[in-house]
Amino acid sequence: MLAYPSAIDLSSAALRLLSRHLAVRRVQLRTRWRRLPTVHQALLALAHLRCGDTYTRLAASFGIGVATAHRYVAEAIDVLARLAPTLQRAVSRASTKAFVILDGTLPPIDRIAADRPYYSGKHKKHGMNVQVLADPSGRLLWASPALPGAVHDIKAARAHGIVDALTSAGIRCRADKGYQGARGTIRVPHRGRRDTLSAGPRAVNVSHARIRAVGEQAIATLKQWRLLRKLRCSTTRITNVVKAVLAIHPATSA
Repeated sequence: MLAYPSAIDLSSAALRLLSRHLAVRRVQLRTRWRRLPTVHQALLALAHLRCGDTYTRLAASFGIGVATAHRYVAEAIDVLARLAPTLQRAVSRASTKAFVILDGTLPPIDRIAADRPYYSGKHKKHGMNVQVLADPSGRLLWASPALPGAVHDIKAARAHGIVDALTSAGIRCRADKGYQGARGTIRVPHRGRRDTLSAGPRAVNVSHARIRAVGEQAIATLKQWRLLRKLRCSTTRITNVVKAVLAIHPATSA
């Protein structure tokens, strides 16, 4: 197999962060020898997460076996997942903001038509429901564990405790019509078609849409990690993948 060099559009701070935590893990495990040093294992994992490189391609590029590449990536993802902020930490950060934006996204997965629990009628494809909190500038604050794509946004928000957490902290939140009935501090657009609404509610909806549009930047942040554009791993691993991205993201712009 041919191997070729490639670039990853990430800051070296992300590489140093992951490499440092992998080194700590090796000390904890009392690892005496590995085929790759921690910096190369970190680079391997970041190439998989950011570029979506397959295990076969990674194995060829780093001169290791496919099973070893899989094991190294899984270990790195688990290390990062443990560093991901909790909802409580995110709410604490959000308490200093004027408001937050709540939205859902559907990372697509490789499934067949028979896998109905993972099929989203809204998006017309199989995927996992991930809830995202963003600040007024569109920066990613938190991403939820992944649920099957058939779960509606309002149900997912309640299942993760997002509505209760924001309401208890008194944090104002803007969300789309998929969160109708959430109540608390969650604000959604007025129901009804634009041409049937009176001038007041229509103006409110326009202003609301402009605010929510900023939140799309947080979802775009997740989609910059190409692995999340088409997930082919087990659905039980997707939550850790999302957490890993959430943990490493602050270092990408350092």
